Amino acid sequence: MAGVHLQKVNPANHFPLYIASICRGDISAACNMLAKAKLANKTLTVFCSILVDTTVRMKKTLPIRVVRAEKVKRATKTQQGVTIDSRCTISSNAKNEQVLDKLQVERERGITVKAQTASLIYNHQGIEYLLNLIDTPGHVDFNYEVARSLAPCQGVILLVDANQGVQAQTVANFYLAFEAELAIIPVMNKIDLKVAKPDEVMKQLHNVFDIRESEVLKISAKNGTGVENVLKAVIERIPPPNDCDREKPLRALIFDSSYDKYKGTMVNIAVKDGIIRRGQKIQSIHNKKTYEVNEIGLLHPDRLQTDGLYAGQVGYLFANIKAVGEAVIGDCYHKAGQQIEPLSGFKPAKPMVFAGIYPTDQSEYPSLRTALSKLMMNDPSVSIHKDSSDALGQGWRVGFLGLLHMDVFCQRLEQEFDTNVIITSPNVPFKVKITGDKFIKEYGGDEVTILNPSKLPSTQIISEYQEPIVKGTIITPDEFLAEIIDLLMDKRARNIEQSYIDNKRIICTCILPLNEIVIDFFDHLKSISSGYASFDYEDQGYQETSLAKIEILLNKKEVQELSQIAHVSKAVSKARSMVYKLKETLPRQLFEVIIQAKVGGRIIARENLKALRKDVLAKCYGGDVTRKMKLLRRQAEGKKRLRKIGNITVPKDTFISVLKTSR
Repeated sequence: MAGVHLQKVNPANHFPLYIASICRGDISAACNMLAKAKLANKTLTVFCSILVDTTVRMKKTLPIRVVRAEKVKRATKTQQGVTIDSRCTISSNAKNEQVLDKLQVERERGITVKAQTASLIYNHQGIEYLLNLIDTPGHVDFNYEVARSLAPCQGVILLVDANQGVQAQTVANFYLAFEAELAIIPVMNKIDLKVAKPDEVMKQLHNVFDIRESEVLKISAKNGTGVENVLKAVIERIPPPNDCDREKPLRALIFDSSYDKYKGTMVNIAVKDGIIRRGQKIQSIHNKKTYEVNEIGLLHPDRLQTDGLYAGQVGYLFANIKAVGEAVIGDCYHKAGQQIEPLSGFKPAKPMVFAGIYPTDQSEYPSLRTALSKLMMNDPSVSIHKDSSDALGQGWRVGFLGLLHMDVFCQRLEQEFDTNVIITSPNVPFKVKITGDKFIKEYGGDEVTILNPSKLPSTQIISEYQEPIVKGTIITPDEFLAEIIDLLMDKRARNIEQSYIDNKRIICTCILPLNEIVIDFFDHLKSISSGYASFDYEDQGYQETSLAKIEILLNKKEVQELSQIAHVSKAVSKARSMVYKLKETLPRQLFEVIIQAKVGGRIIARENLKALRKDVLAKCYGGDVTRKMKLLRRQAEGKKRLRKIGNITVPKDTFISVLKTSR
């Protein structure tokens, strides 16, 4: 990783200015390291660009002053408040404790869900640099956010905790940056901890990534130790964007968008070539529509209006885009009327988990549809298809990148749009091969992807089942290895490989069926490793397998929303577990509820949920026994009628809780 110096620019009437834009990939330290935004154990992506023309105005608008932004890390309850530099310009006040955590769900959970951008000024050797921090999630479910943030970058800061060491997500994000051919600056954080193990972590970095000790910077984001060296390394080691030219026709890549209820769609862009100014007419390559830019600027982290953005810069714009589907991630803007070569966009996200989303009341369907459209603009990794249910009415089948992604998405629906939804049991997409010309024509091909278990064709016309598989990576202390291997074998893992990354920690890789890890694998892993093991996975396609459909019946009527597809070796045990869990979680009704599970066309489990019982004999104080018998008979007849016409109430949390089983 040879150091590459930024080239100096001296436009007329403007003083030199560089931009080092920094994207991050995990928990809290970047906010403390670069104006108290947050940083962490994973990847911090960095790109450099050059700001001209707006320099003088920006200097007047943003006076250089002391920055103090504090971040409370939820997991450790540790307040990290250190001033970075008197030349950084994010203000010090209570509102900036979590500068880049703008969503309520992020502040509540202590995780990053949505990539956010913030700019700040740093002075190095008399030259001022505008640092643009893009805070991206670290959890594997939000890996698409990290991948999109890499697009405008020239380098990354790989930050590793001096206590926890290399994690599974560190490995995943390192190779994301490595495959993108970005410069990598390794940084070890939290060296001030009494339990820090810098020598062990240094050995891990060398064994896993072949990183030399001389390349690693040691810092404490909490008290500011070594922070200056990191900022210098960003300037010295990260090359400028050599493929950006302001003299060429405009090309601006859309890498994010969000919806403002007053101004419409806000589009985050990376200007690759040319200049884009306020009042300019721009055109979308995707939909061919023309827009007029009515506001443009930088994020500081709040919006800061400028006259324009230049090649190499990242910022935002408003162009009176009212329709939520017009700003497509990966699209390219150019000057209206000009023909250009399109920029390469992003690889579409591949949903790994599907679930049904329905309004609690069908009268709320239109408002929920609008809310979904607006939220999907801010989260392009979600896929959606219309669906319907006999029990729940009209709704959607929605694809997510993981269970946490699904949980956060639904929480945002409720918090940001005041909607109340029902989530059905999550499942993974299976594939089946159909036999018979008639049925192949009916299904539109001999291979069908099953997103909803209730839509699984009859076993008589299926010649082959396929399930999605992933390559899993686990990093754990060696004392927990035996129990983790048992867990992997229980989850049908194969090709298990192990190797030591230091004297006490092991990296373990294997091939796993996605269906085995999507619900509660991570919970079991953390439990048996006392929280020390980390896990990450990547898609590996499909493999042939044997599957069976589990049908759940309530009072002999199938509940499609609870249907599941499982491996034949686990179908019976899983069905029995689901029946037992349903008995525990379903509220008692005024009539008896019979809970049954069917696998392969036969009932293999049954539980009875007793009815709520009113003591109809309480008003009887003796007398003829036939009077009591009459009251009991009338009660039984009434419950029988209720059982025929009654609707069973299924709480929305039931759909997921019945799938979580204990080992």
